[in-house]
Amino acid sequence: MQPIIYDVAVSADGFICGANADISRFPHDGPVVDDYRARLASYGTALMGRETYVFGYAYGLPPGANPYPHMRAVVVSKSIDLPKDAAVEVLSDLTEIQKIKAEAVKPIYLCGGGRLAGSMLRKGLVDQVVLKRAPILLGKGVPLWEQGAPINRATLFDHHDYGGGLTLQRYQL
Repeated sequence: MQPIIYDVAVSADGFICGANADISRFPHDGPVVDDYRARLASYGTALMGRETYVFGYAYGLPPGANPYPHMRAVVVSKSIDLPKDAAVEVLSDLTEIQKIKAEAVKPIYLCGGGRLAGSMLRKGLVDQVVLKRAPILLGKGVPLWEQGAPINRATLFDHHDYGGGLTLQRYQL
């Protein structure tokens, strides 16, 4: 059974993007991004919520396309409308997550968003959290976890300081 790893950039005040899905203040290059790309190669399945998937449309992702072609891509949504020949799978709820974990041959990348991550955390489906902490304050936007997600005991097992307040923290839940 492969772990589900919530690997996400987060502001110092706990947001994964600012208002209007603004990610412009997060780093887009440098060692933290290089390390993220290396981690991406280690994942075999990408899980994402509807808003995270649709976010890609603004960057040229056509509806139904797989944003991570080297991975199985799964969108969790009750309302997304995709072409019949979509390269992504759609789950309407979390009941199939254990099956996905059992079938996976590599770790599973939970790439967002906060609503899906919070729902999965409440159900005990998140195994690790990788936070790329940026020294920015956004004030509003999409929170790391939706409200009401329980605070589980987390064990920090890796930490890297990139300098300038930018850090990577890895937690086992």
